Amino acid sequence: MQQNAFVSIIIPHFNGEAILMRCLKSLAQFTEYPHEIIIVNNASSDDSIEHATAAFPGIRIIESPINLGYAGGCNLGMEAAKGDYFLLLNNDAVVTANWLSQLMAFAAGHAEYGALQPKIQSIDREGWYDYAGAAGGKIDIFGFPFSRGRIFFTIEKDENQYDQTVDLFWASGTCTLLQRRAVEITGMLDVDFFAHMEEIDLDWRMLLAGFKIGFVPGAMIKHNAGSTLAQNSPRKIYLNHRNNLEMLLKNYTAGSLLLIFPLRLLFELVAVFFALMKADFAQAAAILKAGFAIALKLPSIAGKRKMIKKIRKRTDGEIMDFMYKNSIIWQYFIKGKKNYASLNCE
Repeated sequence: MQQNAFVSIIIPHFNGEAILMRCLKSLAQFTEYPHEIIIVNNASSDDSIEHATAAFPGIRIIESPINLGYAGGCNLGMEAAKGDYFLLLNNDAVVTANWLSQLMAFAAGHAEYGALQPKIQSIDREGWYDYAGAAGGKIDIFGFPFSRGRIFFTIEKDENQYDQTVDLFWASGTCTLLQRRAVEITGMLDVDFFAHMEEIDLDWRMLLAGFKIGFVPGAMIKHNAGSTLAQNSPRKIYLNHRNNLEMLLKNYTAGSLLLIFPLRLLFELVAVFFALMKADFAQAAAILKAGFAIALKLPSIAGKRKMIKKIRKRTDGEIMDFMYKNSIIWQYFIKGKKNYASLNCE
């Protein structure tokens, strides 16, 4: 990376004046590194964009006539961006001192990293990790993601226990620095995902293409997890299950899928069973709906697999070296391992 590379900060936005203004104020206060700020307006129906441009006239606004979701909104911003790096940032996040300088200092000496993530703490619980990324993303071989500092709904307090620069499987879309060159090779976020898991899918492709994904603990932001969709929202459950299944089908080779995907479908059936046992019919319906949606998408997924094959430089065996070679569901729910350190991943 050249010295003093330019960064395009891209914020997809759909309504919510208070959170957007809070985000922009923090950027104005704490961002000294050379950058531009692009807000992608995903067809907001409030006055948040008007108020933002009045308060911060230097920002760029990209208008979309429809809500493209996180994936489509970020892609629209990247297409218009001038930067050597793209910094995707949630509108409900706030940044802290030297956040971008720390990320770029690491990026400057490590061109092999396609994506980087800062530490992500909670806005609501001072000193605790945030659900959406914590100290960096991991995944098990069945495709279930978790984080250093957050496994399912167990969130740890930040006591500097994960303050090491390490390789990840995925960097949280809450705040992720993407190298333009890596994105040009792998392609942008998959717009079919709309929201949820799209950054993990992109990072999987980056790993396949030979790049690395990293955590930079010296950089930190804070975030309101679940401010867009509640954790138990049927819509969120549907998107998470549908997108996760598609991610596996896209990125694993046929041989790996023959071994792994039947077991993954069994996990889906178990999830439906437990939802029905709890009389949570909305959750059960969302999971089943996700399965039917994937069945209908198989032809388009086959086309995506062909594109991914063209960029593949790592085998599935090499990719699994970045994964947790066990079932996080088994470890968490059956063996009771509730914190990341107990998994012995590193």
